Amino acid sequence: MAYAERTKVPVTQSKAEIEKLVKRYGADAFAVMERQGRVQIAFSLMGRNILFRMDLPEGAQAERSIWRAMTLTIKGKLESAERGIETFEEAFLANIVMPDGRTVSEATRPAIENHYKGRADVPLLPAT
Repeated sequence: MAYAERTKVPVTQSKAEIEKLVKRYGADAFAVMERQGRVQIAFSLMGRNILFRMDLPEGAQAERSIWRAMTLTIKGKLESAERGIETFEEAFLANIVMPDGRTVSEATRPAIENHYKGRADVPLLPAT
């Protein structure tokens, strides 16, 4: 069974909960952008711009469920950093926005894939 598969929590409540949560931890900017079945959740915290992207599933129930999962994801990462389980950067590394507008995940995924395919000559990050 998928997490929150039967949740009745409205999407608007999950969005508001995420905003309240990141602001409670000190975020000084927050935005939710939706377009053609895709969502971006962005916030600025600890001197870093953080970006989550997700595709919205079809159906109201599935959408409520994925928003609950996103709420849990962000809450878990914030709590992990707060408790010292990992640093903020470790918790959110994949979602940190780099100067070129890509997330660390977007910038490093192709190189990691090449490395695991035996192409270690491909640098993890481009030279600056």
